[in-house]
Amino acid sequence: MRILAAAAAVLVAAQPLMADEISDTLQSALDAYAEGDAQYALEELDFARQLLLALKTDALAEFLPAAPDGWTREVNTEMNAGLAMMGGGTGAEATYEGDDKRITVTIMADNPMVGAMAGMISNAAMMGAKVERVGREKFMIKDGEVTGLVDNLILVKGNGGEVETILELLGMMDFRELKRFGT
Repeated sequence: MRILAAAAAVLVAAQPLMADEISDTLQSALDAYAEGDAQYALEELDFARQLLLALKTDALAEFLPAAPDGWTREVNTEMNAGLAMMGGGTGAEATYEGDDKRITVTIMADNPMVGAMAGMISNAAMMGAKVERVGREKFMIKDGEVTGLVDNLILVKGNGGEVETILELLGMMDFRELKRFGT
């Protein structure tokens, strides 16, 4: 229980500028712990974790490229629910529509699938896939899907349209800043 209280205290101290709901929930967990209600303290910590993951998801979604001129962009707000079934993590996804095309861009971090993709992307040529650069990042192109790892931590994937259009869309992303997200 001391570890539980210490973890909550560290989070409260480390996140002074976070949304009030997060701070309030962490404080509620500490209060419940102090009152001897370990079950409620755990529930509050779980809820605070969900709120923090939502905050991280919102931050990750900021890296999704804006819609090109004449296109629309719709952000998938249910992305993290799907990640829970794939081992967890944080993700952001948007669908872009324009010029009679529909492209989906997905970003995933802190997910076991990200690590599994590292070997595939580094050995793309041996798998019969093509490799293209977008800025300084390498992307594997296979079956119309463009997949890359930013800083070997964050998976970026585009699919659903012509490869050239996907590459142009991915070229609008700030991969240098995205690297900072992973650290």
